[in-house]
Amino acid sequence: MNKPYAELVERIRGEASDMDRLVQRALLAWNQCKDLSTEQGVYIDSVALNLHGFYSGLERLFELIARHIDEHSPSGDLWHRDLLMQMSQEQKDLRPAVISTASFSSLDELRRFRHLVRNVYTFNLVPEKLEPIVSDLPALWSRVEAEILAFADFLEQTG
Repeated sequence: MNKPYAELVERIRGEASDMDRLVQRALLAWNQCKDLSTEQGVYIDSVALNLHGFYSGLERLFELIARHIDEHSPSGDLWHRDLLMQMSQEQKDLRPAVISTASFSSLDELRRFRHLVRNVYTFNLVPEKLEPIVSDLPALWSRVEAEILAFADFLEQTG
């Protein structure tokens, strides 16, 4: 396997482990937040921060794939959305889709949430709006983890 592919495979596998920790921390904080009323805000902050980190970790991987495999990274005001879309599409003669359309849809919702976290005070986050995101997180991560690890396998086989 060539060196850039090997480095990317190693990065994907390492980031997957880190993202798993972020998912577990978000779920733990969410469970704590449901049990406490007085300190609920602190746990919501933790959930938001870990969800932000989770999506940001995936986006870093997607940027590396776009730059090193596709040799094209989106730019402009909508580059975050365009990058996610690029990962959900096969790049002819380069690679299969990195993520499924189902993952794209769920991750796009998480991307929008991350934008919200970056642009509002966390004390304005509403637990009821966080509930569907956190509830879907284990299934989403399970699917996305399988997809990015399958992509790492693809790189190992072709590189």
